[in-house]
Amino acid sequence: MDAQTQLELEAAAFRRLRDHLAERTDVQNIDMMNLSGFCRNCLSRWYQEAASERGIEMSKDEGREAFYGMPYSEWRDQFQTDASDAQKAAFEISHKQAT
Repeated sequence: MDAQTQLELEAAAFRRLRDHLAERTDVQNIDMMNLSGFCRNCLSRWYQEAASERGIEMSKDEGREAFYGMPYSEWRDQFQTDASDAQKAAFEISHKQAT
């Protein structure tokens, strides 16, 4: 496989992941962090960092909007729920293991 095709496939997979997570607003970021160690905010930060590496200025908020498809504050208000005590406890455990 040539490099351009690989790049296009990787980009398509990223877009599909982004779109899947946009549809699955029931999946909370804390759940993603607890299970996988990353969440939508991580993906938006990686997007922002990739832009920066290419000399494209992008703020944290612009990176989040590019990933969430709307300002993060709107997404949070519409879809984010308060983390339960169990979710918070799982987060503490998962992050102790990661360090």
